[in-house]
Amino acid sequence: MKSTMAPGEMLGAPYYHNFISLNGVNIVESCTHTKDKQGTMYIDDHLLLFVLEGSNKITYGNQSYLVKKNEMVLLHKNINFAFHKIGNKETDNSYDSMYFFLKDEFLVDFMKMGSVISNQSDKMARVTVKEVKEPLLSFITSIKPHFNEPEKMDKGLVRLKIIELLYDLAQTDEDLLQQLLQLKKQVISDISQVIEENYMNPLNLEDFAYLSGRSLSSFKRDFYTIYKVSPAQYIREKRMNKAKDLLSLSNLPVADVCYATGFETVSHFSRAFKKFFGQSPSEIRSQNESLI
Repeated sequence: MKSTMAPGEMLGAPYYHNFISLNGVNIVESCTHTKDKQGTMYIDDHLLLFVLEGSNKITYGNQSYLVKKNEMVLLHKNINFAFHKIGNKETDNSYDSMYFFLKDEFLVDFMKMGSVISNQSDKMARVTVKEVKEPLLSFITSIKPHFNEPEKMDKGLVRLKIIELLYDLAQTDEDLLQQLLQLKKQVISDISQVIEENYMNPLNLEDFAYLSGRSLSSFKRDFYTIYKVSPAQYIREKRMNKAKDLLSLSNLPVADVCYATGFETVSHFSRAFKKFFGQSPSEIRSQNESLI
């Protein structure tokens, strides 16, 4: 899977959100005027989302989290979630938020510098929306001027301030501390649930192992015990059958079906699809259109 600094849809057209890259942390500012905007986003780094104006409803799996003004939520990496942004009617439908994408190595530094003791519970910490109070709110808003002149920003100082931010949050909320600790090493999860929720995301086997809270070798062993086939074979078949269903039962373009089922390039998808079914995606689509 390709590594990205931040989700590409946030940085390119038509949004061109402001972006700052630090060592282990990438920050994206989303400031716009919108009554109602919906979409999906895949993240391959942990995400700390702060909403400063308006609201954002995050939906992942069977859970939804409404993040309102001066609130935050922490999400672990390698997930695809739906978002629903709504601007504040009282301020000309303005929506303002800040995304902190945290890499694993940054969390290790946070634990070391903050002398955080890794005393994880066997119970998975709940994802909950947290209120952001002073002085943390002031720190978040103080980053905004740096987006205008990032070259003049002291990146080392800002990075230390973000570690301080996490430390302050963790010290005031035990559940959030547990969630931060479990980002680095997930507790063991049900493999079947992990596969069903994520097989359409562009993940490799190491990512699936991480989400299940296992080493790669343990993940493969436990997976075979359940399904009697290798995870690579099972996931490939799931993706292919889902792609065929989408081509047969919807009007989605081949490229959209490719990306929706976890493939990164149309050419790779087309070759794999034809090898699996003996027909190209275009041929399946043509057969579907001829029946209409």
